[in-house]
Amino acid sequence: MLARPLSSYYLLIASSGLLLLIGLTMVFSATSVKAYEESGNAFTAVRNQLLFAVIGLIGFWVCQRLPAATLRFFGVWILGVAVVLLCVLDLLMAMGAVGILTPSRTGAVSLGPVTADLLWLYIGPVGLQPSEFVKFGVVLWGADIIARKGADLGYWRELSMPLFPIIGVLFVLVGYNDLGTMLVLLALIIGLLWAAGVRTRVFAALGVLGLAGIGLLIAAASRGAGSGSTDAPNYRLLRITMWLDMPKDCNLGYCYQILQAKSAIYEGGWFGVGLGKGALKWNWLPAADNDFIYAVVAEELGVVGCMVIAILFAVLAYTGFRIARRVDDPFRRLAATGITTWLVAQAVINMGGVIGLLPLTGVPLPLISAGGSALVVTMAGVGILASFARAEPDAARALHARPPARWVRLLWAPLPPLPPPRRPGPSRPPAQKQGRPPASKGRL
Repeated sequence: MLARPLSSYYLLIASSGLLLLIGLTMVFSATSVKAYEESGNAFTAVRNQLLFAVIGLIGFWVCQRLPAATLRFFGVWILGVAVVLLCVLDLLMAMGAVGILTPSRTGAVSLGPVTADLLWLYIGPVGLQPSEFVKFGVVLWGADIIARKGADLGYWRELSMPLFPIIGVLFVLVGYNDLGTMLVLLALIIGLLWAAGVRTRVFAALGVLGLAGIGLLIAAASRGAGSGSTDAPNYRLLRITMWLDMPKDCNLGYCYQILQAKSAIYEGGWFGVGLGKGALKWNWLPAADNDFIYAVVAEELGVVGCMVIAILFAVLAYTGFRIARRVDDPFRRLAATGITTWLVAQAVINMGGVIGLLPLTGVPLPLISAGGSALVVTMAGVGILASFARAEPDAARALHARPPARWVRLLWAPLPPLPPPRRPGPSRPPAQKQGRPPASKGRL
């Protein structure tokens, strides 16, 4: 079955579609009780998630139809707009931390119609997370830059301009408020460089710089970075220390989330208590619909449900790297590797934090957690992967050999570009007749 021309495309659609369906179901389960208590309507939260899923499907449809040249053109513009929004968000949060602007009781800082609330930037009634669009822009812009440089990436000066300086600035801008997303961005960059065939010493240097930057951003939480403050303990450092050595008498505080997540896993057992029957989501488990939705899955669907989600992400990872290996265009290969690394790294960080294998960082589970910006950007990334899957040489030849109906091409996706014909292999010498081998000429 995997040898069929469109296997990558069908695997991608099946795995991402099932993850999205499970995500909508679990968001409804995690939010129905609280939504009914607050508004009298249990469908309030999931209705918003459905709206974002529809917008994400539109993004998937658009990105699936765009050619690679258009994606390369828009990459730098998407990244530029995301960086501007991120600068506005960080500037407002910094002004609130030093006292230039007065934060509200929830910690939001407003300047005219613009409001910054930790990771969210609100422009009037529209709210978004700039860091999610930064990941999307870095994939397209980074893949385009690396594909243009080609074999010149073996020289340090080619990596130093403009890739490393811009990536360093992005690490600071993203990591100031969101260390978890910065780690996902770091994994994304490593995936791009790995697909480009960069030498090992570059990864070693990048790892040292990354660890140094993570240390500085952890220390910056004592000065107001993220949700920290100058008159409170460093919450980023406490998350790491609690993960390494949790005190036995910890009931509340910074280990509360870890304890509640472990309680949900313990209550669920192998097969769970049943869909919708979990109790820890009733304001016992923080961020049950977002960062800790995997704990809700563990309580209601058990270890079996958690393994189903893990297997679907494994299929998504295999499919993404399969697409990257089979396409011919360097940009498509790099972008497919970057998107796959981004989604898989984010899923591993989220699930690892919930079950206690990694420190908590506060990143959502792709396609599962509630959240508008993350869902829309993720589905747009899956749409790019779907476009690349259809552009695999064997898939493109199969689609051109038996093209779908015209209305299907208009409403779903156009035909991918036809790859060049296969070059004939080198001619083989005629086989020798059976019998005595010919006498050899010269020395063996």
